[in-house]
Amino acid sequence: MSTQPHRPRIHLLATGGTIAGAHTGGRSYTAATLTAEALVAAVPQLETLARLTTGQVAGIASQDMNEEVWRQLAGQAQAALDDPAVTGIVITHGTDTMEETAYFLNLVLRTAKPVVLVGAMRPATAISADGPMNLFNAVAAAAHPEAAGRGVLVVANDEIHFAREIAKTNTTQLATFRSPNRGLAGLVNTGRVHWFGPAPRRHTAGSEFAAGPVGGLPPVEIIHAHAGMGRALIDAAVRGGAQGLVIAGVGNGNFAAPALAACREAVQAGVAVVRSSRTGGGVVERDIEVDDSAAGFIAAEELNPQKARVLLMLGLTRTRDPAALQALFAAY
Repeated sequence: MSTQPHRPRIHLLATGGTIAGAHTGGRSYTAATLTAEALVAAVPQLETLARLTTGQVAGIASQDMNEEVWRQLAGQAQAALDDPAVTGIVITHGTDTMEETAYFLNLVLRTAKPVVLVGAMRPATAISADGPMNLFNAVAAAAHPEAAGRGVLVVANDEIHFAREIAKTNTTQLATFRSPNRGLAGLVNTGRVHWFGPAPRRHTAGSEFAAGPVGGLPPVEIIHAHAGMGRALIDAAVRGGAQGLVIAGVGNGNFAAPALAACREAVQAGVAVVRSSRTGGGVVERDIEVDDSAAGFIAAEELNPQKARVLLMLGLTRTRDPAALQALFAAY
């Protein structure tokens, strides 16, 4: 009779990214070079944590992540999560858009099982690559008995982040990820997990967007505010067919008078407009310097521009009413 302790079954889905990258010469590297099987084989210690199965969803750098891959990833993730034998899943992903993919999955997956995204800032062939330890810690988090019900998580640099909270804040440093508003979900040190508070806001099994498969998402553009901002980019986005706009405003989601006028006209034309902030932290409040109620704007609250875009795209599949969309930003 075997005396080996029971190991949970974790399904790993790979999408590419730097964690699967390899050097091409000098400082250059190509992302998404290694397969899911190769990533697992490089960390034999994973066998002590879980029984792993793998699947390859895509092989891209995450700057090329798009809605089509999101749908494929969500579909394969949901299928794995629906398998009673699977305890949870780990998704390898590039760091550039990881926060957007994580938040999308946090809204559309119908599960209470652990879902953990993981990446790396250094390619797999680098000196002191961070991917192997990140992957080990991600599997440890997904296999932990208290991981369920926390929504989608991201593990990097010995930290566990909630999908809603995480943001990439540095171009190259290992400690690039921060959760500026509500803080970490926990810590994980060489496989030992320490949980903090519960997940903020609604997610996964509690999300109204997890009721069924996601179809095509309405086009939503992000426009960055700056000193001297005009209306040209806003008008161009509306002419190009955008059904929603997220303005990455200065300070409390503010932007110059010409852009403000263009956004008011966009709302009158049926385009949803969300005011977010380029600052990287804090809450965008309604009706402070901008009369959102009169203009029909939506305040992003704590969501940064890229996550506000994700929620707005999903929200527009359900409603075009600004008040109803604002309620979604308060709930998620």
